[in-house]
Amino acid sequence: MRALVISGGGSKGAFAGGVAQYLMEQLQHNYELFVGTSTGSLLISHLALNEVEKIKEVFTSVNQDSIFSSCPFIIKEDKFGGKQIAINHFTVLKNFMKGKKTFGESLNLRKLIERTLTETEFNKLKASNKEVVVTVSNLSLNQVEYKSVNDFEYKDFLDWIWISSNFTPFMSLVKKDGCEYADGGFGSMVPIEEAINRGATTIDVIILETEVTYYNRLPSKNVFSLLTNMHSYMADRIEKQNIRIGKFVAANKDVIINLYYTPTVLTTNSLIFDKVMMGKWWERGYEFADQKNNELNEIKANDV
Repeated sequence: MRALVISGGGSKGAFAGGVAQYLMEQLQHNYELFVGTSTGSLLISHLALNEVEKIKEVFTSVNQDSIFSSCPFIIKEDKFGGKQIAINHFTVLKNFMKGKKTFGESLNLRKLIERTLTETEFNKLKASNKEVVVTVSNLSLNQVEYKSVNDFEYKDFLDWIWISSNFTPFMSLVKKDGCEYADGGFGSMVPIEEAINRGATTIDVIILETEVTYYNRLPSKNVFSLLTNMHSYMADRIEKQNIRIGKFVAANKDVIINLYYTPTVLTTNSLIFDKVMMGKWWERGYEFADQKNNELNEIKANDV
């Protein structure tokens, strides 16, 4: 069984979409299992339906308003042309006065998911031989959970996709089935092991970070930049651990893993959704996968 695993990475998911498009359209990889975390969970249902152009249109046309119903920060350009976030004090204060548990809310993302993945498409996916699995973090039970399309009805599965992508405390904290849930990346950033546990024998893994760290984080300018730096630090540690465990389990079960890292640093803040940049990242992902495949073919030719 061949599986596609896509890590978390916020707006960098556009790059993963380009890589996946190349793997499916040019290399003709037929995946029976799709496992995603966070932004990966937003991609995989449409990839399983082979609706690449539809999900590409979504990923390359969103902005902050598409995601946030209550955005807790404002975006500012620094003197080097980069983008930084600053606290939107009015929004944060308003949320606290309403008794919210998070700085911001992502109800618009839930609406976008429902507009994008229709019930007809969901039923088609459920009737197919493809399995789609999204990763969520159960904060109440202190465990990672994997939610398969085969186990839920339409509305519930949309909730799990949304929950998998909720980067708290900047986005919504969701209470479902008596438990509080948040972004799957808090527990499993790159769910390779889950793909193996579900029977995958060959896995293509798209990791939305560079293989080697190329930069030092800038000093924190406010509490939000401190929190994002802390979250990024923890995500890096979780990601590396997931990959190490995945490689170990794969080696013991004779599973083939193909890793696709981003070749360069795409952004230092994946909560900034810039449709122009995301459009470029999609194309770069496609081109990168093509380049990597050509290099592998040359190596194989030289070995013969």
